[in-house]
Amino acid sequence: MKIGVLGTGMVGETIGSRLIQLGHEVQMGSRSSNNEKACAWVQKAGARASQGTFADAAKFGELVFNCTKGEKSVEALRAAGKENLKGKVLIDLANPLDLNNQGTLLFCNTDSLGERIQAAFPNTKVVKTLNTMWCGIMLNPRMLKGTHNVFLAGNDQSAKSQVVELLTSFGWQNDEIVDLGDIRGARGTEMILPLWLRIYQPKGSGAFNLRIVQ
Repeated sequence: MKIGVLGTGMVGETIGSRLIQLGHEVQMGSRSSNNEKACAWVQKAGARASQGTFADAAKFGELVFNCTKGEKSVEALRAAGKENLKGKVLIDLANPLDLNNQGTLLFCNTDSLGERIQAAFPNTKVVKTLNTMWCGIMLNPRMLKGTHNVFLAGNDQSAKSQVVELLTSFGWQNDEIVDLGDIRGARGTEMILPLWLRIYQPKGSGAFNLRIVQ
């Protein structure tokens, strides 16, 4: 599959590299076509990797990952272009963290970044997932002992089914994947981030995750 990855940070690079390992073609998108981080990643990732602008990557991908910083995500996706995202599944991994106070969100409770993206791009199938954990665990859940959970939310059931297939290719087990319903479920997963940061700070490591015990 051809997949666009928007964002050149640690999450975008980690996602892109894992997708390459799984046999996908990946184009990393950024604000410029010659972004240094994207250039360096392409050199490391090999023949199935390429780079371009946000618009280039969105057009290239049959499926697109949003790995941009949450406070800039809608702006970045507008640069990617509504037509380039039309009809496609957009996997949103971002969180609207307040960079001046990273223990808080820019908005929550009655709204979420996932919902804002879906409202701004009504013809795109937005699925929120993988935003409640460190990127190393996103793509290698078996690095932790026992079972733990990943959440997803979105309005389109067929899009969520496609995302579940991708999650299982990363190593997630079907019974670990928790469907929270429509895109409003993103409110809950984004609100996990302040707790995640409070756990991360004393541990000094992101190698942990949440598990539902019934």
